[in-house]
Amino acid sequence: MFGKINPKQIQGMMKQMGIAQEEIDATRVIIECEDKNIIIENPSVQKIKMQGQTSYQISGDEQEEEKSTFSDEDLQVVMEKTGASKEKAKKALEESNGDIASAIMELK
Repeated sequence: MFGKINPKQIQGMMKQMGIAQEEIDATRVIIECEDKNIIIENPSVQKIKMQGQTSYQISGDEQEEEKSTFSDEDLQVVMEKTGASKEKAKKALEESNGDIASAIMELK
């Protein structure tokens, strides 16, 4: 990109232009979306400040995780009320889109 300019020269030029860059020592980055989470393992995170704005550049190993429509507490309630195993209670909650009452009725 910059040819034969060494990294120290690039940093000097960035500093002259008012761009500050900082390495963030992160072990994991989670981006929470409405329907899923994007998880970046072993990330390289750069914090860049330029003209009063702060940006983050992230690279690493990406994986996606679907968000469930129910919490662990909901799962526990269904298990307690029905005596069902965790797997059965989870399946019932998934099929009822997180509706606890429907899941309990389905298992009884």
